[in-house]
Amino acid sequence: MAVLLVLAVVVAVVLAVWQPWRGTPQPAASTSAGQTPSALPTSGAAADPSAAAAPSAPADPTPAPVESTPEPDPSGTAPAVAACSTADISVQAVTDQDVYGAGELPKLSITLSNKSTAPCLINVGTATQSFVITSGSDTWWRSTDCQSESSDQVVQLAGGQTVSSVSPLEWDRTRSSVDSCGSSRPQAAPGYYHLSVSIGGIEAADTKVFELR
Repeated sequence: MAVLLVLAVVVAVVLAVWQPWRGTPQPAASTSAGQTPSALPTSGAAADPSAAAAPSAPADPTPAPVESTPEPDPSGTAPAVAACSTADISVQAVTDQDVYGAGELPKLSITLSNKSTAPCLINVGTATQSFVITSGSDTWWRSTDCQSESSDQVVQLAGGQTVSSVSPLEWDRTRSSVDSCGSSRPQAAPGYYHLSVSIGGIEAADTKVFELR
């Protein structure tokens, strides 16, 4: 009996700590897309005059998926839940800091809110997440350039609910391209950068500005 009690406590602690999203949405349906973009042969990427060559870098990380289980069959009287519309959902780009010192890597996240009073369904899987970093008119980095795998994950957001990604995506401060995955890439120079995000086909209305020093 004592051993079973200890195991129950351990399981409860694990479930309490591991949360892929803050304000976890109600699971709806989960399907694996199994999409794996091919890594093209490496080649030299165009570098900024002020950017120094970076050491060999691994492929960019992939956004964390949302954990869910299949939704049970609805009863005959339960109304169907509609897909979230652009008017219903507010998306925001988030960084863990506003200013990064030399060697500090920005951590990027997404927050989304259901502004309506009714629940709706939205695909928040890695296949629908996009992070883009720009400096002026120059696009420096895209999360999809070297993404090795992706998946779909449909969840239900309650009316008025807000959720945020718990596992942020880390930018290594280099310029990305589909033909430089895993190879040496130019380092970003000090200055101001903009993060734009989208999820489930809905783009954030504003960009998040941050500074590299």
